[in-house]
Amino acid sequence: MRQTPSPLLGDGRGVFRIHVVGNAGSGKSTLSRELARILNIPYICLDELFWKPGFEMETAEQFRVNVANALANCPNGWVVDGDFRRRISDIVDTQTTDEIWLDLPLALYLPRLTIRTLARLFGLAEPCRPGCEETLSVFFSRENMIWWCITNHGVVRQREAARYEKMGREEGTDVENRKMRRIGGWGGQLRAWLEEVRDMRRGH
Repeated sequence: MRQTPSPLLGDGRGVFRIHVVGNAGSGKSTLSRELARILNIPYICLDELFWKPGFEMETAEQFRVNVANALANCPNGWVVDGDFRRRISDIVDTQTTDEIWLDLPLALYLPRLTIRTLARLFGLAEPCRPGCEETLSVFFSRENMIWWCITNHGVVRQREAARYEKMGREEGTDVENRKMRRIGGWGGQLRAWLEEVRDMRRGH
């Protein structure tokens, strides 16, 4: 009888270093926090290490230092949310045991992102990080999150699909045993997978 594959690979010794990727607004932070809670490991948000108050960007050199230090301070595992490969190269990827790609339909998460952005604009929700409040000038610029989400949906999907296929070829494994897992659909697949993670944790 074929053994049911584990929802997470880990390092074989009970340590999980998870990287959650996907488009802006796809639910990376929500999923990452839940995984960190279930597995009782730290959650690391790359946005918080990159953006300084007033949406000022950290220098590439300091950002790499920030990320490297954050990972080193969590020897028993972590969940990292975000993708800054152009700025930090493979600092995160080379250390991960699992990569989770949220490839949800734009029609599912764009309304949620729009509501969240408007709530932040009117002070009804917390900003992405302290000192980075949404303003009308940001909202109506090309850098606003809604525009970024729409224009990058296809870009992110193409990029992560290429990584997904490449990783599968390099590992020589079937989809269920790949280091990178794609989660799509309208929410049911994600809920089912999270329940598998909870069951795995309860079984330890």
